Amino acid sequence: MISHQARRRECIMAVDDELVNLKLLDKMLRPQGYEHLVLVEDSRRVVSLYRDMQPDLILLDLNMPHLDGYEVMAQLQALGDPLLPPIVILTALQGKEHLFKALGAGARDYLTKPFDRTELLMRVRNLLDVHGAHRLLTDQAHTLDALVRTQTEELRRTRLEVIRRLGMAAEYRDEETGNHILRMSHVCALLARALDWSEAECELMLNASPMHDIGKIGIPDAILLKPGKLDADEWAVMKTHPSKGARLLEGDDSELMRMARDIALTHHEKWDGSGYPNGLAGPAIPLAGRIAALADVFDALTAQRPYKKAWTLEAAVEWIVQQRGQHFDPAVVDVFMEQWPQILEIWQRYADSTNH
Repeated sequence: MISHQARRRECIMAVDDELVNLKLLDKMLRPQGYEHLVLVEDSRRVVSLYRDMQPDLILLDLNMPHLDGYEVMAQLQALGDPLLPPIVILTALQGKEHLFKALGAGARDYLTKPFDRTELLMRVRNLLDVHGAHRLLTDQAHTLDALVRTQTEELRRTRLEVIRRLGMAAEYRDEETGNHILRMSHVCALLARALDWSEAECELMLNASPMHDIGKIGIPDAILLKPGKLDADEWAVMKTHPSKGARLLEGDDSELMRMARDIALTHHEKWDGSGYPNGLAGPAIPLAGRIAALADVFDALTAQRPYKKAWTLEAAVEWIVQQRGQHFDPAVVDVFMEQWPQILEIWQRYADSTNH
C-alpha cells in the first residue's frame, strides 16, 4: 500500500461544473493524504491543465455545459499520451447505456451520485496503484532501452576501432605512413557523398575503406619491405594481397564487412580492365572499389616512402586527370576535381610530418 507521503506526490484532477461537488471531493480526498488536487469547474480548461499538471487520476462528470464528459475524454484521447491516467466517471446519470458509452470512450470506472465515500476512496486508491505500477514499468522499459542503445553503440564503436586498428596494422607493416588510413578513408567518404550516396552509405565507406590493404598481412616481409623494385616473381606475390584480403573479410554478412571485402578485392582494378586480381573493367568494378582506388593512389603518390619521394600535389592531380577513363572511373575523377578544396583540407588535417 502506498504511504501518505507518497500520496502527497500524486495529482488528482476533478472536473465538475458544480462547485459544491468539487468541494465535497476535496473534503473526502485531502484527509487521506491526497494533497495535490486540481479542481476544474470549466471543462474547456481540462486539456490545458492536463498538459501543465500531468495528473495521475481524473474524476470526471458527464453532464456539463460547454464540453460534456464524453467530449473531454475524446480530447484527452486525441493527445496520444501513452500514459493517459485512469478516468473515473462520477455522474448522476443512471442506466447501462451511459455506463457502456463511458467505458467505451476510455473511462476505467463508473460511479453514480450520490456515491459511497468508502467505495470512492477504495477505487481511487486501486486505480492510482495500478497507474503507478504502469508508470514504473514504462520508466524501467525506457531505462532498459536507453541502456541497450548505449551498450549497442559502445559495441559498434569497439568493432569499428578494431577494424581501423587492423587496417593500420597492415599499413604499418608496409609503409609506416601513420595517417594514410585517416586521409584515404575520409577522402573515400567525401567522394561517396559527392556521388550522392546516403549518409549511412558514406559512414559505411568511411569505416570499410581502412581495410583495403588488410591482405598485405599475408605478404612475406622480404617482398613487402623490399626497398627496391620488385622482380616479376615478387610482383606476382604482391598482387595476391587483394584476394588474400577478401578471404580474410569473407564470412560476415554485415553491410560493413561486405563493403570492406569489395574494396579489399577490387581497389587495384582499373577502369580499362588492366588492373588486378581479376581484370575487371568499367561498371563491373564495384563503385566502392573505384572510389577507394583513386583515394588510395592519390595518397600513395603524395606520401613519402623509403623507396620514393613524395610527388607534389600538382603532379599527383595532373596524373590522376591523365588517367581518367584508363586507371580511374571518369565520374570519380570528376567529383575528385570538384571536391579538391575539401580533399586538400583532409590532406592537410591528417598530414604526416614527412609530407610537409
